[in-house]
Amino acid sequence: MTSALPVPAFAAGSLLLPGPAGAIEMACALPEPALARRGMAIVAHPHPLHGGTMHNKVVTVCERALLELGLATLRFNFRGVGLSEGVHDHGIGEAEDLLTIAAWLRAQRPNDALWLAGFSFGSYVTLRAAPRLSPAQVILIAPPVGRWDFSQIEPPTCPWLVVQGEEDEVVDAPAVLAWARAQQPVPSVIAMPETGHFFHRRLVDLRGALRNTLAPHLPARA
Repeated sequence: MTSALPVPAFAAGSLLLPGPAGAIEMACALPEPALARRGMAIVAHPHPLHGGTMHNKVVTVCERALLELGLATLRFNFRGVGLSEGVHDHGIGEAEDLLTIAAWLRAQRPNDALWLAGFSFGSYVTLRAAPRLSPAQVILIAPPVGRWDFSQIEPPTCPWLVVQGEEDEVVDAPAVLAWARAQQPVPSVIAMPETGHFFHRRLVDLRGALRNTLAPHLPARA
């Protein structure tokens, strides 16, 4: 049931948004004014039943890279995590929450292009929601191909990026790379050697790879 919370205005900091299962906890940030672009990005975190939250290091590094590129950013906790109400719904309800956030964000910032990003389970949720949102860019970091059913999910029609560590101990890296390269349209693919699922000791490299690869796709300056 939708929360009785008031609908907030977009602002940097922590916000609670009424969602389908109750409050959705969000953390919003704005880039430096000199860097600002007409774009905004939602970043989804890894599996909540395995400790995933919006404070995950890969999520915050992704957010930092996007802020440095000039986009406003929004991280959020899936239902049942932190201050987000509800219970885990295997990606179905989580995708509905993402749709709710995107609708609110577009109403708040109607002149901004929408980017979507997700890490691990967050990639699965992002990909489920993307066809209904027509984003300008999609970013998937270590998508859990083989652990979740990606076969019935439509690939994005916009530019999209897949980042995968070649020594991932959680996700089958060869399966992810084979899946990505079989999609139409084919995404840009970054395969990072000597890199595990959580990018330990490779977070700086991840940040740089995101910035360098995404820079050509940026929206106009604000």
